[in-house]
Amino acid sequence: MDDGATYKFANHSTADYANTGKATLSFQIINQRADFSFALFTGGLENPKLVAVTDPISFANPKAPLYPRLAHGKAWDEMTVTWTSGYNIDEATPLVEWGWKGHIKKLSPAGTLTFTRGSMCGAPARTVGWRDPGFIHTSFLKDLWPNTIYEYRMGHMLKNGSTIWSKSYSFKSSPYPGQDSLQRVIIFGDMGKAERDGSNEYSSYQPGSLITTDQLIKDLDNYDIVFHIGDLPYANGFLSQWDQFTKQVEPISSVKPYMIASGNHERDYPNTGSFYNTPDSGGECGVPAETMYYVPAENRAKFWYSTDYGMFHFCIADSEHDWREGSEQYAWIEKCLASVDRNKQPWLIFSSHRVLGYSSNDWLANEGAFEEPMGRAHLQKLWQKYKVDIAFYGHVHNYERSCPIYQNQCVNSEISHYFGTVNGTIHVVVGGGGSHLSEFTKINTFWSLYKDHDWGFVKLTAFNHSSLLFEYKKSADGEVYDSFTISRDYKDVLACVHDGCEATTLAT
Repeated sequence: MDDGATYKFANHSTADYANTGKATLSFQIINQRADFSFALFTGGLENPKLVAVTDPISFANPKAPLYPRLAHGKAWDEMTVTWTSGYNIDEATPLVEWGWKGHIKKLSPAGTLTFTRGSMCGAPARTVGWRDPGFIHTSFLKDLWPNTIYEYRMGHMLKNGSTIWSKSYSFKSSPYPGQDSLQRVIIFGDMGKAERDGSNEYSSYQPGSLITTDQLIKDLDNYDIVFHIGDLPYANGFLSQWDQFTKQVEPISSVKPYMIASGNHERDYPNTGSFYNTPDSGGECGVPAETMYYVPAENRAKFWYSTDYGMFHFCIADSEHDWREGSEQYAWIEKCLASVDRNKQPWLIFSSHRVLGYSSNDWLANEGAFEEPMGRAHLQKLWQKYKVDIAFYGHVHNYERSCPIYQNQCVNSEISHYFGTVNGTIHVVVGGGGSHLSEFTKINTFWSLYKDHDWGFVKLTAFNHSSLLFEYKKSADGEVYDSFTISRDYKDVLACVHDGCEATTLAT
C-alpha cells in the first residue's frame, strides 16, 4: 500500500456485498504527479490479500503547477507565491504572470527547491513513508501597491517556447504598516487533513480538519490573513500527505497569505537539534514544512520570523528550537518585540506552537506546570517589558483564554471590555483546528476565563489604532462563543505598568 493510499470497506456502502460480491465505492483522487490504480483486498487490515488491481488512471498533465500558497515576503509590499509541480528546471522554467486586475500583466521568475529521501532524518519518512515531493517553486512579487487586488497564475515555460499555465487566482495586497483601516486576522493551530470521500488511512486522526477548513472557505470574504501556528498535515513521515494538505487548504492559501509556524509534528526527531527529543515528525525533521511553505525567516531551518499586517506586528516564535534566555532565539524574540513602533502598530502579537504561557490542559497539569516547563520563567519578562497584547499557542487541542497576566497574577478584573492600560498579556490556546481534542484538568485555574472543548479558531479585528475586537468561533457553525474588546490610546501603551516603568532622570 502506497503511503498515500486510502481505503474503504466494500460492505460499508453495500450491505449485502458478502452475498452478492457487488459494491459501488467512490474515491476522490488528486494530482500527485503519478498514475493511480485501485486494488481489491480480502482479509481486512490485519491479513490483507490482493485479489485484483485496475489499470492505471492518468491525469492529463501530472506535472501541472498546483496548490498555490501565498505568504508575506520579508518586506510589507512583497507577496510570495509557492506551488508544487513535476517540472524540474532542466525541463521548464517556472514563472508567475501577475498584475492589477484588468491591466497588462508582468512576469516574475521563481526559484525551485526539492528534497530527497536522504534529507529525511529517520523512519518512516526515510523508509516506507517516503514519496517524491516533486518540485517546489517560489516567486517573489515585489513593489506591490497597498490594498490592491492582483491577479496571478503560475506557469512553466517549456523548451519549445510554449507555457503550461495554472488557472488564475487573485489576492489583495497588504496595507502599509501602521495604516488605519479595517484589518482582520485568523489564527488557529493543529488542523491536520482529512479525506472528503469518507475513506480512511492509517494516519487519520484529525476529525475536525475539514470542519475548520470549510468554515474558513465559507468566510473567505471576511478576513485578510491566516496564521496556522504549527502541526499542519500531521504527515508524521508519510510524505504524500503534504500534497493532500496543500490541496485541502488551497481555496484559502491561494487567495490569502497563509502564514505558518513550526510544530512538533513538523520538526521534532531525536538527535537532530530539535529542542524536544521526540519522534513526532516521523523523521521529517522540518524539511517538508520548510520547503513546502515560505516564511520570511532569515533561516527557514530556524522557523522564527516577524511580519506586519497594517496595525498588527507579529512575532512568530519556533517552540521546537531553544527559546530560553541566552539562546539565539531568545535574543531574536526580544529584538522582534522591541522593534515595533506602538504608535503606528499598537497591536503586538506573540505566537508559538507549544504553550509557553498558560493552559489548563490535563497532561500539562499532571506535569505540575500548566505550560511547557520553563516557558514563563524565561519569556514572561519579555512579554511584560514590551507589553505584548495577546500570546497565542496551539499544541493543546482545545480553546482557552486567560485574564491579562503579569507576574503570574491576573491584573485586570474585567472579562470582556478592556479600557485604557491593560496591565498584562492575555494568553490564548487555539489548538482546536481539527485534530483529536484535548481534555482540561479538573483543577480550577484562577486565571482561566473561558474554555471550550471543541474545534474552532480566533478572529482578530482591528478597527483602528484604538479599538480591537477578539472573537473565538466554533468551526461547526462559525458563530462567536467568546469575545472581548480592547479600547485604548497610545498613551495607555506608554503608561507605567507595575515594575515595568521606563527609567527617568531628574535632569531638566
